[in-house]
Amino acid sequence: MSSPPSAGRAHPSCCSPSRFGAAAVDAGPVALALTRPAARTRSLGYDTRVALPGGTFRMGTEDADANHGDQEGPVREVAVEALVIDAYAVTTARFAAFVADTGHRTEAERHGWSYVFARFLPGDLRRISPRPDATPWWCGVQGATWRTPEGPGSDLEGRWDHPVTHVGWSDAKAFAEWAGGQLPTETEWEYAARGGLDQARYPWGDELTPDGGHRCNIWQGTFPTKNTAEDGYTGTAPVHAFPPNAYGLHNVSGNVWEWCADPWDTKSPELRVMRGGSYLCHDSYCNRYRVAARTANTADSTTGNLGFRVAYPTGGTARHHQPPRNEDGRPPVNERTASDPQKAGRDDRI
Repeated sequence: MSSPPSAGRAHPSCCSPSRFGAAAVDAGPVALALTRPAARTRSLGYDTRVALPGGTFRMGTEDADANHGDQEGPVREVAVEALVIDAYAVTTARFAAFVADTGHRTEAERHGWSYVFARFLPGDLRRISPRPDATPWWCGVQGATWRTPEGPGSDLEGRWDHPVTHVGWSDAKAFAEWAGGQLPTETEWEYAARGGLDQARYPWGDELTPDGGHRCNIWQGTFPTKNTAEDGYTGTAPVHAFPPNAYGLHNVSGNVWEWCADPWDTKSPELRVMRGGSYLCHDSYCNRYRVAARTANTADSTTGNLGFRVAYPTGGTARHHQPPRNEDGRPPVNERTASDPQKAGRDDRI
């Protein structure tokens, strides 16, 4: 198994292992059950979109804690046209509406497996699931998909307002097109994520926990064996869990990585850019929840900490869909029993 190129990094990426070169998982069939005009918003539930004026900003960083092998620098001034972008990462409920409307099958469903953080798994499944050599805290789990984030027996109960995960770049692109938009470019993503702050480390400023308050969902404790969950979460958090930046965007640091439209570079067109960091990021290891941080993965790779948000034309008409509902008011996905492995007691072994 392999990860995205990591030249110059002190550690391989803890972010998301790659499907490329992975040992085969015996999957079998998978059951489908700065001073700027203020940003304007309009509320569509968790479809809320933020309209941003065009402008210029200083992109990238040359801070001492930058991952220089990730090409975070040099700092350069970049022009951005006006754009509209989701205030929230796409939720499982929104993705369910897309699947119900189109019948889309994701990369994880087609391949029959996806990567799950080992500590979310019961011991027997943890023992039999193959792991990447460089990132052994990940397991390739048969039957793990956006519907069943921890594999068979798991479901989305209590997580309809969490970001959808286990989606590849092509899945994110397909949703964006269905919604009348597209994946944001990396430049658009960073412009929106910075919230008008010039060269700040995080979307809210330079201090990780200003006034002692947590602003993002990342790893606390000792990675990867002990997460003290001081921010309230061990896995994904609701897309609205933390205050937005000055432009109105939520969770652009931590929670889940987000696919961008761009290839990693001209030499690696098969790799697509990911931004934002995730609940597995820790300052002792990857430190990629900084707003300038970036990494990449192959377009078909899927993990439990990777999602996306959508950008839209400023003059076009985007489509807004309400998730389909069962009689009990929940979007229909599967009939598995309720479980929440992210909150269940787990030992610290990986």
